[in-house]
Amino acid sequence: MRFRALVASIVVLAAGVAARGEIFEQILVKVNGDIFTKSDLEQRQVAILRQKGQQFDPKNDPKNEQLRKALDEITPQIMVDVVDEMLLAQRGKELGYRLSDEQFRSVVDSIKKENKIETEEQLQAALKSENMTMADLRRNLEKSMIIQKVQQNEVTTKIGITEEEARGYYATHQNEFTSIPSVTLREILIATTDGKGNVIASDDQAQARAQAIRVRVTTGGEAFDKLAGEMSDAASRANSGLIGPISLTDVSADLKKLLDTMKPGDVSPVIRTNRGYQLLKLETMTTARTLPFDQAREQIGDRVFQEKRKIEFQKYLDKLRGQAIIEWKNPDVKRAFEEGLKQLQAQTAGQ
Repeated sequence: MRFRALVASIVVLAAGVAARGEIFEQILVKVNGDIFTKSDLEQRQVAILRQKGQQFDPKNDPKNEQLRKALDEITPQIMVDVVDEMLLAQRGKELGYRLSDEQFRSVVDSIKKENKIETEEQLQAALKSENMTMADLRRNLEKSMIIQKVQQNEVTTKIGITEEEARGYYATHQNEFTSIPSVTLREILIATTDGKGNVIASDDQAQARAQAIRVRVTTGGEAFDKLAGEMSDAASRANSGLIGPISLTDVSADLKKLLDTMKPGDVSPVIRTNRGYQLLKLETMTTARTLPFDQAREQIGDRVFQEKRKIEFQKYLDKLRGQAIIEWKNPDVKRAFEEGLKQLQAQTAGQ
């Protein structure tokens, strides 16, 4: 699907040479009488492309194929979001929700504090840099507040979780409440090369040195971590040889076989590696553990709630869409909306 009728002005905007005053407003859709225009769509498209860090140079893409492809990808979701936002905002106004002057001042004060804006002039300059006025800011904040309040009061507060649902989720998602086995080690490396292929010690010298260090630890009682900090050639020397915790799923089969013969505190035999000779001390090894239902109850509740909230919110939006009078003024945009709904349904079915 292509949105060629919308591309020309987007190319200009993306290149940063748009002349906003010269663009005539074209209504793309009316939702219960509220309108969404071509320039509204352009602003959203450009904002998303910038968020994605996508830039399109006409010199490298004279036929705008890359831009068209990018628009094909983002426009369906944009149009679904647009219609849903309009419906939610309208529902909120029906319920009497509004942003009071006090609430607006509080939000503006927070914005100024977070962005270290100290004066009204600085605030106006910041808004101007975003092509916004104070009225635009208030309108956007009010819309966001209304949408959140509708979702909270019309959907979220009506969701409950039964014991049966919680236990059913636990039974089918036990992997989410099972810890991954891990191991924590300390190492001492006596290197034969410097990592760049340059020989810094003979094989026999490095092996003999590593064996001598092992004797100092196992027979002489010297601290492994102290010797690692003083003598190891590994980067872990800065942390007294400590490496990990490491998931046992990331450990090689040979190392796993060796670790299975050790208990915490044991020191391995001298091991030949690509860079020289290594000693390992097993610090800790954890096994997989599944939280009992009672201990996992809070996590289960959160996850079941989030799943139900998504499902119920989509049902609520489907209801609003079904009750709305939506008048499409552009067939390409209508097709984008319908494609966006299909994508949304596929995502919901796959969850």
